Amino acid sequence: METRLQVLFLCNANSARSLMGEALLNHMAGDLFEAHSAGVEPDAPHAHTLAALQEFGIPVEGLASESVERYADRHFDAVIILCEKAQQRCRDWQGRTDELIFWDIPDPRLYEGPTAYTRALRDIRGRLELWVAVKRRQRRRSQAQGASDA
Repeated sequence: METRLQVLFLCNANSARSLMGEALLNHMAGDLFEAHSAGVEPDAPHAHTLAALQEFGIPVEGLASESVERYADRHFDAVIILCEKAQQRCRDWQGRTDELIFWDIPDPRLYEGPTAYTRALRDIRGRLELWVAVKRRQRRRSQAQGASDA
C-alpha cells in the first residue's frame, strides 16, 4: 500500500476554512491524502463551520483547532494556505513542503449567519476537486511509469 500524501491546511484561527479543508480532503480522498489543519492564532471550531460540514454529509468528529507550531518540524507534501494573514506569517513553510499553495478564501467569520460558511465550504470543495483530480492523475502516471521501468 502506498503512503498517503501529507497535506496541511493553514489559516488564521483554524476555526473555519482550514478545518473545512481538512475535513473535506479526508472525506473526498482519504485513500490518497492525510489532511491536517492549523492556525496562526487558533480558536475553537466555529459552530457554523461544523454545521456546514454536517449539512454536506462530512464527519466532524475529531476536528479541533491546532496551533501551527504543532506541525513546525513536520514535512508535508503540500501546504495549502487559505488566508492572507496566514500567508504573511507562514512563508517559511516553503522549506518544509514540496508544494505551497495559496487560496485566499474570504473569512466567513466576518459575515453574519451560516450562508458565508456554506459559500466558503463550496469554494474550498471546488478547488479541492480540481486539485485532487490532478494529484490522482499524477499518481497513476507515476505508477504506470514505475511498472514500465520494472
